[in-house]
Amino acid sequence: MFHNKFMQTAIGMAKVALANGEVPVASLIVNPETNQIISKSHNLVEKNCDPTAHAEMLSIQIACTERSSKILRGFDLYVTLQPCVMCFQAAIYAKISRIYFGAYDQTMAIEVPKLANHHIDIYGGICELECKELLDRFFAAKR
Repeated sequence: MFHNKFMQTAIGMAKVALANGEVPVASLIVNPETNQIISKSHNLVEKNCDPTAHAEMLSIQIACTERSSKILRGFDLYVTLQPCVMCFQAAIYAKISRIYFGAYDQTMAIEVPKLANHHIDIYGGICELECKELLDRFFAAKR
């Protein structure tokens, strides 16, 4: 499949985030029917002074604007790090169909809320070592 290709695109964007002093996380939203990337972003929390400027949130906003719709049913979210609760909930609200992520976030045990009206298929560990290495490099430099 194209999972590694899309994750490599996200990793390249995460490297840009790292070079700009952001936590190196990047995401993209893909139309799996056409294998077309419809939006992509990396973290902009520091640049925008905005704690909600996570890569996933920005990618979802861009995709919704591009499609003139708040619903992204049938689309896939690729992200270099397991989504946080905020980003996961945004994916539920946008009705994203699948999430593919790279590195696991040991502080986030994300489970689909039992009351959620939308189910998302989740696949982790795609290009995990590369994604984790970027995060390790960032946090090692902070210590």
